[in-house]
Amino acid sequence: MKRITMYTSAHCPYCLMAERLLASKGIEKIDKIRVDLQPERFKEMLEKTRRRTVPQIYIGEVHVGGYQDLAALNHEGRLDELLENISED
Repeated sequence: MKRITMYTSAHCPYCLMAERLLASKGIEKIDKIRVDLQPERFKEMLEKTRRRTVPQIYIGEVHVGGYQDLAALNHEGRLDELLENISED
């Protein structure tokens, strides 16, 4: 089963918007990695995504990108397919 992972930080409006969009799709559980509290995880995010901004969202093993990327997938009608078989355990 796929899980949703999001690199995030406190007071990030785009992170909140991503959470709201996912909640509108029925997703209640997101594995959040707070890069502002764990500098080593920020380094990990940089290495994995080559991006410095949050959120950075993974659906399963697929790196979706940030909020705008997530919203674009939704607008294109491709987000629902990625969200199939999400595990919320």
